[in-house]
Amino acid sequence: MAIKIKVLQVIPKLGYGGAETGCYDLAHFLKEKDCVSFIATSGGQLLKFVKKNKVKVLLLPVHSKNPFLILFNTIVLSLYILLNNINIIHARSRAPAWSCYFACLITRRVFITTFHGTYNFKNKLKKLYNSIMLKSNLTIAGSNFIFKHINENYSEHLSKKKKLRVIFRGINLDYFNKKNISILKLENVKKDWGLDPGKFTILMPGRLTVWKGQENFIEALNILVEDYNISNFQAVILGSDQGRKVYKKKLNNLVQRYRLNQKIKFIEHCKEMPIAYSLSDVIVSASIEPEAFGRVSVEAQAMAKLIIASDIGGSKETIINKKTGFLYKHNDPRELAKTLNTVIQLDQDVLDSYGKEGRKNITKKYDVEAMCDSTLREYKKLLNI
Repeated sequence: MAIKIKVLQVIPKLGYGGAETGCYDLAHFLKEKDCVSFIATSGGQLLKFVKKNKVKVLLLPVHSKNPFLILFNTIVLSLYILLNNINIIHARSRAPAWSCYFACLITRRVFITTFHGTYNFKNKLKKLYNSIMLKSNLTIAGSNFIFKHINENYSEHLSKKKKLRVIFRGINLDYFNKKNISILKLENVKKDWGLDPGKFTILMPGRLTVWKGQENFIEALNILVEDYNISNFQAVILGSDQGRKVYKKKLNNLVQRYRLNQKIKFIEHCKEMPIAYSLSDVIVSASIEPEAFGRVSVEAQAMAKLIIASDIGGSKETIINKKTGFLYKHNDPRELAKTLNTVIQLDQDVLDSYGKEGRKNITKKYDVEAMCDSTLREYKKLLNI
């Protein structure tokens, strides 16, 4: 009798981040491949889009680091696994991974993790907490950068018995496709944001947090005006402060100090990111710490837009420098300003050629179907199917 693949993915919250969308995409893909698909999560905005006839959802406080809640989650997950005869448990974050690890010990199921970030480890205790991601039968790294990071920092937790594999994170190339953009929606968002169609538009997406580099971005725009005498542009900083009110105020003060109020707009949220990319001439990812994957860089290229990104982390492997975009020295606003000046001088045909190469690059390497198919193949290997 053939083994029916039943997969439970466990993720803290099902929001719009890379890990979350990857979980969502894989869950629905599995159902199409005649697998049974489950998600355990504490909630999240993406939850309302989960097709309940395809994916079964278990609401559980798996986001919590509280030891008592981790124990509670372990018990509930163990019962849920046994009740539904689930054979693959796939954890996508550290706190739920601890519950999944113990639940798999109890139920003797296959345990898989995806290592989504670099994770801070300033002391031995924190590093031990992080190491749960390597106690699985298979650890998936979402990029070569993360694969290298694991080998360099967690070598003592690796063994021949446990597998470490790179599966590039993928995106939905139908969703991130300029050909599928509604003109009406495009015009409505342009009006809502108050964009001037006659100005060069620079977009910087990402939640408002220090390591995303919004301060450097603002500094670079000031240099663009002061040193290069470039003024016919508008910039959109797109992202929520997620409660970081002090940082948001600091950014606003910086904008006022440089008298860039008429050039920089803060937009908290965009329901459809492909529209935000479509409204822009160039996209910037100014992270001062390594991105595990660099989702903005990949999405921008998928939308046939030129991307400028800092030369660290995942963006180094997703961008073909000077062909699909530009890499600049990270944490250097002058270098960013210089690169922006170069890009602004390009005519539309050249910008379009970068965009075409970007789309080609992402289609070849980072399609969500390829990511899901590779993951399913690994599931089958572990179950000896």
